[in-house]
Amino acid sequence: VINEDPISISGVRKVEVEYDGKKMEDDVLVDVVFQYNNTYETNILCFANSIYNGDGGTHLSGFRGALTRVINGYAKANGLLKEKDPSLSGEDVREGLVAVISVKMPNPRFSSQTKDKLVSSEVRPAVEEVVSRELELYLEQNPADAKIICEKIVAAARAREAARILHLPEPN
Repeated sequence: VINEDPISISGVRKVEVEYDGKKMEDDVLVDVVFQYNNTYETNILCFANSIYNGDGGTHLSGFRGALTRVINGYAKANGLLKEKDPSLSGEDVREGLVAVISVKMPNPRFSSQTKDKLVSSEVRPAVEEVVSRELELYLEQNPADAKIICEKIVAAARAREAARILHLPEPN
């Protein structure tokens, strides 16, 4: 385990939704818990209204985007990512990540009857906003954890870049 205590993020964002052809504002509740470990594996479980979404969806996209953007920004701003270092990719940022993403919302839309993938477009910006705001705050308030997490991610980026230069297959 890289960061001893899991990072827990919660928030609510108002979004515009459509009910029976009428546009209204309603809340999307976002809950995310994640932790880094020393493996190369990524394990992210996604839920919408307590329904497991095995193929992820817009909530996963929002989380991935926010996580990559915030970690990159923090690492650069705090000198943990040097000029000579490669930019941190989404894969680098998710290496060794275990996460649970849960959203609660009215009338979620799924890609099929099996509800494997959430396709409600208003969810992505809601998750991005909540995760960005709360993760930035967490990193600022927990600089020791932030440094350990960023060092692991920068090491993953350096390994990826070294493998690319040597034309070796990247670790999965």
